[in-house]
Amino acid sequence: MMGFGGTPDSALTGPMQKLLDGGFMQSVRLCVDRLGFAADPKIRASQEVAVATAPIDSPIGIIEPGQVAGRRFHWEALVGDKVVVEITVNWLMGSENLDPPWSFGPAGERYEIEVRGNPDTFVTVKGWQPESVAAGLQSNPGIVATAAHCVNAIPATCAAPAGIQSFFDLPLITARAAPELSR
Repeated sequence: MMGFGGTPDSALTGPMQKLLDGGFMQSVRLCVDRLGFAADPKIRASQEVAVATAPIDSPIGIIEPGQVAGRRFHWEALVGDKVVVEITVNWLMGSENLDPPWSFGPAGERYEIEVRGNPDTFVTVKGWQPESVAAGLQSNPGIVATAAHCVNAIPATCAAPAGIQSFFDLPLITARAAPELSR
């Protein structure tokens, strides 16, 4: 489905862009709406691939030279020609032997949030990636973090008035202290 180990053309024309568009476009629109940008309602989506330049031993098997070993997806909201909200996700099957030579760099896998304004703000979130593929099959911190927000939204969602409610119509969604640590 992701296209790893396939041809660049099959990855670029495969289903992943459409599958990811729903959630990521909603996130872009949420930021645009809440921040008050007069953005074009059409979100610009694009994708790129990196291919192996040497055999890469991956969790799905050996990825041979010329086969897809990296994917990047972008979603952008624009006001005129200016990008005002951008989300990019990267999936790499290793950080060596890729063309183009993408990597996560010395900081490793992470989530980054950048807000340009006065003052500019840059946040790095680490720890949501499993230590290994095997560890991720037991418990994946990124999936737990995503699910926790959904689970913690249940009480507020059930208490909300009937009808469609947005994220901003509900109270702030937070976690709760572990039972042995709570009041």
